[in-house]
Amino acid sequence: MSNSAGAAWRERALRRKLRTSLTAWSRYVLDGLDQTPAAHHLAIMSALEAVADGRTPRLMLLLPPGSAKSTYASELFPAWWMARHPRGAIIAASHTASLAEHFGRKVRRLLTAHGPRLNVILREDLRAAGRFATERGGEYFAIGVRGAVTGRRADLALIDDPIKSFADAASGAARDHLWNWYRSELVTRLKPKAAIVVVMTRWHCDDLAGRLLEQPGWTVLRLPALAEIGDPLGREPGDALWPGWEDRAALLAKRDTLGEPSFAAMYQQAPLPESGTLFDVRKLSLVDTVPTGPAVRGWDLASGTDPSRDPDWTVGVLLACDGEDRFVVDDVRRARVGPEALDDFVRDVARQDGADVQISLPRDPGQASAYQARGLIRALAGYQVRATAETGKKAHRAEGIAAQVAAGNVRLRRAPWNRDFIDELATFPHGRKDDQVDALARAFAVLSPPGEKARFTTVPFLGR
Repeated sequence: MSNSAGAAWRERALRRKLRTSLTAWSRYVLDGLDQTPAAHHLAIMSALEAVADGRTPRLMLLLPPGSAKSTYASELFPAWWMARHPRGAIIAASHTASLAEHFGRKVRRLLTAHGPRLNVILREDLRAAGRFATERGGEYFAIGVRGAVTGRRADLALIDDPIKSFADAASGAARDHLWNWYRSELVTRLKPKAAIVVVMTRWHCDDLAGRLLEQPGWTVLRLPALAEIGDPLGREPGDALWPGWEDRAALLAKRDTLGEPSFAAMYQQAPLPESGTLFDVRKLSLVDTVPTGPAVRGWDLASGTDPSRDPDWTVGVLLACDGEDRFVVDDVRRARVGPEALDDFVRDVARQDGADVQISLPRDPGQASAYQARGLIRALAGYQVRATAETGKKAHRAEGIAAQVAAGNVRLRRAPWNRDFIDELATFPHGRKDDQVDALARAFAVLSPPGEKARFTTVPFLGR
């Protein structure tokens, strides 16, 4: 093969590779800038490739500031997507038109430099930063979230950084405006099989991502700055997302500066809810270690399993005490299991906790509940287990631990269950669910220090 023929063959192979792989395209562009994708960038690109292939019609990328999410999602991806969808139209939206045009300018620059290898050639007569088109019929239109999309149709809606500031995030009117724009302006302009990609940092429980998370059909890639248990990248808990950019020590220092609520929202992508009527969740803090003092697993039992009826959860809350009247919620287990699987679930959790952890079970009035309690105690042979009757209203039973939360004496071990747990506390007693609160109050009643009045009456051991 001659040198010219070999060069032509290599060029064709390169073009095929760039047009079929977002990762290859991104590496090709970044090599020229002396940059290398990190692990989380590879995860972003994999998720975006699924969008381009039609496997993921709705994608949410939730990452902290400084993670280069926009570089991959709003610059490299749109240029490559236009190679995969040569006649497709993109609507790219950001909190202001100027930011959206900034991303558009980056995309246009990439296509000007590398378009021939992607087989995406810009039209000479339509090359504005906020609006350009290709010779094969592709279109790119940039807009601010307050702008009108009338007259446009899109195959891909790309929303990056839709919230301008903390003031906008904290404003209910601003949140409603963004939500109404999304539903009324943007979604109505999408073609039937169009894809939507939302790229953002969380600011508030009720921000755009928070509302979209309540809707079905979304694939979510959430990558906190400090890893949690079950991290999508396989990191150990507490590991930094991009240590080459910002290591764990720098992130912990930033957490100390920002405070837990802001850090949890912007860096962990898990905004804490505002304070509820009983629990002041603003006083909760997260820790990475748990004291070695006494611990109790309090249970609240349910039996429904039909998801269409939104049944209650069977919940076990593990509460530990450090010996100085401070408490740490070490673990929360939830399951929707029927009576036939309840014994196995509770017994498996007890086995993982170990024999040193006390177990507190509820015993409601009635023969069926007494029978259930006897069966569970029999299944938990060898563990420290007691069943107690609950008296008084739920809110009254929760007052003791709520007072400890208000005094700043309650911490949570940093874990994936934190958000659901805090959400329930924040809305108690008016929220949809109270199973975790009941289990927490039960554990606290056993662990409460001298002088605290227990709200449960201990019944004799029911036998095995």
